[in-house]
Amino acid sequence: MTETRRGRPTMNDVAAAAGVALKTVSRVVNNEPGVNTATAERVQAAIDRLGYRRNDGARTLRQGRTSSIGLVIEDVADPFYSGLSRAVEDVALGHDYLVFTGSSGESPTRERDLVLAFCARRVDGLIIVPAGEDHEYLTPEVDAGIAAVFADRPPGAGPETDIVLCDNSSGSRAGVEHLIAHGHRRIAFLGDSPAIFTAQERLRGYRQALAAAGLPYEERLVAMGPGDQARVQADVERMLSSPEPPTALFTGNGRMTVATLRVFASLASFAPPGVRHGGGAEPMERPALVGFDDFELADLLKITVVAQDPVGLGRTAAELLFQRLSGDDGPPRRVELPTRLVDRGSGEVGPGS
Repeated sequence: MTETRRGRPTMNDVAAAAGVALKTVSRVVNNEPGVNTATAERVQAAIDRLGYRRNDGARTLRQGRTSSIGLVIEDVADPFYSGLSRAVEDVALGHDYLVFTGSSGESPTRERDLVLAFCARRVDGLIIVPAGEDHEYLTPEVDAGIAAVFADRPPGAGPETDIVLCDNSSGSRAGVEHLIAHGHRRIAFLGDSPAIFTAQERLRGYRQALAAAGLPYEERLVAMGPGDQARVQADVERMLSSPEPPTALFTGNGRMTVATLRVFASLASFAPPGVRHGGGAEPMERPALVGFDDFELADLLKITVVAQDPVGLGRTAAELLFQRLSGDDGPPRRVELPTRLVDRGSGEVGPGS
């Protein structure tokens, strides 16, 4: 005997099972008034028994909204962006909205493709961490009514939208000033790719701190590029083996900080202090370290950081988006969230300590 496969149960099936009119089922499914308690319970029992699920596609056609938003971030695996994403989801859940999330991987093309794919699925709004500098592709979508907010970095050319950032330059300046206050005069900077807005701003804060203290900016103490372990290893080892090595390092994000700690762990001269480096005559001291971005286990490792608030960033971006979805048509807003220095020991040691 050939088994006949049934399709999904419909509202007509529920109405027949509960012995009520189709309109009654519709009212129960959509939480509308006009159904007495006993009847509503009978309909709900039929819904549960049959496994009926509301057809949100049809509901979208009637209402003109999908109750969904798109979120494009750099990397869903990055702890910073996972915190941001969770905050966006929490706000969206409070509005009975679903969040679709994708990672751009710092590719402008992938960012554009993700955004337009979300738009094709008729999301009501977008939160974007931009990877590119040209956002003209978004103009027709915004003109068509999609709300958009940019987070963590400002957009390039394109429609005017709300923007939520962290105060990168002030945070970086505070971290470097902290090292200067502990006696350091040769402070290296390890930053992300120079094309990235946050990397540019953190380098700017580094330079501002040096200038305010009357210290020279030395190109050989600055390394910018992808945060992979091999690149960081090469840059840190080059700096520390130079004739005048830095006594302190300022790392531009959490990945850089972790990669730098791995370099420290790999250098026998740092364990224990005072062991001679590479057979040289002078012992090598582990540099002081301050990192931009807090990260898991930083407290246990006693790493001083300039902490951002990824949860606050995501929450603020989502709240602005839902204000727009609720009809707010005021001028675009730019919000900058503060950072805070968390001293734990790695940045509080002086040169030669």
